[in-house]
Amino acid sequence: MFEIAIQKTFSAAHRLRNYNGQCEAVHGHNWKVEVFIRAKDLNPLGLAMDFKDLKDITSRILSDLDHKYLNEVPPFDQINPSSENIARYLYDRLKAEIPEPGVSVAKISVWESDNAVASYYED
Repeated sequence: MFEIAIQKTFSAAHRLRNYNGQCEAVHGHNWKVEVFIRAKDLNPLGLAMDFKDLKDITSRILSDLDHKYLNEVPPFDQINPSSENIARYLYDRLKAEIPEPGVSVAKISVWESDNAVASYYED
């Protein structure tokens, strides 16, 4: 099994509904997103997936969140825009957009600060 990873960033504001503390107020983060992709085999070029393609797909998805108030962006208008929920959202979006057969999303990690990260993956 092979695994590759990229990192991208986005900036956005949010608030955690029904949270008893400072995070219930509107605030922002410069999120770092790590995307981990796995492949059982390499393509004829010797790649699991082209890094450029993965960066392009991820950037397109993140553009829906970048410089937005996440509480107004579906599905976060219905669910809390926590780092955990953002990680699952990105996982599902990327899973639907990875075009190569035999290539899958292994894990998404979303850092809301230098020392706080949430990850989502499926068994």
